[in-house]
Amino acid sequence: MRRNIVHSGADALIYEIRQIVGVAKKLEALGVPITYENIGDPIQKGEKVAPWMKKIVSDLILEDKSWAYTATQGFEKTRNFLADKVNERGGAQITADDILFFNGLGDAVAKIFGFLRREARVIGPSPAYSTLSSAEAAHSGYEHMTYNLNPEQGWMPDLEDIENKVKYNDSIAGILLINPDNPTGAVYDKNVMREIVKIAEKYDVMLICDETYAHVNYSETGTIHLSEVIGNKVPGMALRSVSKEFPWPGGRCGWLEIFNKDKDPVFARYAKSLLDAKMLEVCSTTLPQMAIPEVYSHPQFLPHLKERNEKFKKKAKLATDSFKGLKGVTVVEPKGAFYLTVAFDKGILGDKMTLPISNPKAEEFIRPLLGNCAPDRRFVYYLLASTGICVVPLSSFCTDRDGFRVTLLEEDEEKFRWIYNTLRKSIEDYTTSV
Repeated sequence: MRRNIVHSGADALIYEIRQIVGVAKKLEALGVPITYENIGDPIQKGEKVAPWMKKIVSDLILEDKSWAYTATQGFEKTRNFLADKVNERGGAQITADDILFFNGLGDAVAKIFGFLRREARVIGPSPAYSTLSSAEAAHSGYEHMTYNLNPEQGWMPDLEDIENKVKYNDSIAGILLINPDNPTGAVYDKNVMREIVKIAEKYDVMLICDETYAHVNYSETGTIHLSEVIGNKVPGMALRSVSKEFPWPGGRCGWLEIFNKDKDPVFARYAKSLLDAKMLEVCSTTLPQMAIPEVYSHPQFLPHLKERNEKFKKKAKLATDSFKGLKGVTVVEPKGAFYLTVAFDKGILGDKMTLPISNPKAEEFIRPLLGNCAPDRRFVYYLLASTGICVVPLSSFCTDRDGFRVTLLEEDEEKFRWIYNTLRKSIEDYTTSV
């Protein structure tokens, strides 16, 4: 074309969590049975939707207004309900006008970074969740800026690293955190959260907290929302969703809770731009918005969350125990979300290591993919062709650490044990193959 129409950030739009599926599908076509451990969809992994939840949604479908447009900001009853829930926590106080609905948090993230001034940067955790890191990098046209999460400290954020990077780079306009964290499963307590709030206040930057897994939390500290610690000075946003906690990933229903926008005119104008952008789309999907107050206030909802969290806590321990005594890896027991991260020790992976691949066609297909790839990706490809287990290389989460992310979602306990026992044996076989 006579003009280059490609955005300068186009190469940053990488979502390995789904892209690895392309490789898995080709191996599947060659006769390799695949176990998909790459993506956090509880329904695909066998979790059953609660009957009472189904009834709420089916009853709402019979109401004509569930088929109509709703208010651009979101269904008014739901926004009032959610604002009340925030205010009941006793921290930052908001109104229904501080809540804005989107067609899933992917839509929200696209707007957050798409309408951020290009030279304004948001620093986020490393390892990073791909949707957030890719969107920030694409918005700026540069690599995503990160602070370190330390596996030796339970994947807690390096507060000194955050402050130094914010202090000495005045392009940073915001700090992003994910709590509970994806991909590590770490949960930040109030002290950690408050220290990050202090840094944001000291350097006059906003906070963005992804709370997708806020209620998938089986830690000792329990659920801690940004609203509880942000105070009344620092501008910020919490990203919330029904996809993981109902769970209803196909509902594509997420929202922002916006805090302290009246404290800074620049932040207030930015928040208004998000609403203005949403105006162009009219509104987000009505049905799941209408379901939120009905589900959240149902007498079975809290027992539902407790039962799920107990299930994931048991799985997290079982999965972590699978790697006990295994040399060359660091595995921290998850406390929230439903992922486990295996981090290889530095220098443990070599480019001569292999796993046996019994399917000759699979071996022929995978070999060309092994050249010039990150050491952990090489392991993941061998694992996929050898065992059929599809995980995501940690290096694709915006980090220089080698490893992989696997889910805790498999509902069949026998298969769950097989997955983790196979992962352990594959690591042992791979790292001792030369």
